[in-house]
Amino acid sequence: MSKPSDSTRDRIVAAARAEFARHGIAGARVDRIAKAARTSKERVYAYFRSKEELYEFVASAELAAAADAIHLDPADLPAYAGQMFDYFAAHPDRHRFIAWGRLELAVDPAAEPRDDAPGPYHAAILGKIEKIRRAQQNGDLDPAWDPIDIMALVTQIAHTWIDQTELATLARHIAADATLPARRAAVVRAVTALFPPAARPGTTP
Repeated sequence: MSKPSDSTRDRIVAAARAEFARHGIAGARVDRIAKAARTSKERVYAYFRSKEELYEFVASAELAAAADAIHLDPADLPAYAGQMFDYFAAHPDRHRFIAWGRLELAVDPAAEPRDDAPGPYHAAILGKIEKIRRAQQNGDLDPAWDPIDIMALVTQIAHTWIDQTELATLARHIAADATLPARRAAVVRAVTALFPPAARPGTTP
């Protein structure tokens, strides 16, 4: 028998997700989270020892949800970019949540990565980079590229229209085709130009 859900905890997590998406980690307020969750600050701290711990818990859940919806097949990076575009176009609040974390949890670029405290996004990114590396070794992806460059470029292209809101607004008025599918098609076409899908058995290259 499954364990019954803790409704107070669930309300806290839902309220925290919305609060972090709007205000980031530094700008989020536990009293607002408590009010939105219809509970007290003391109750929030009974579940989560700090605001940062609460953020990391919600971030882990967000990454799990994204992983369920966006499947990385290194042999077909255009499809991966299309899935990423679809997911964040449908859930802009989730993109803002993750973007705040990447901004506020960023470390000194010159610092060595810490395996003992990788943060909520570190392990997920490393896992994807390793999948890309294996695909290169198997001949499914051009080995001339550094895997981390591939990850960075595909992600940035997929996020183009949600990251650059001013261009997205202009596109709705001046693009030859102002529809969202046209923006998605541009993302997929750009990634295809850089990283064409690997030829599958029985298909024409």
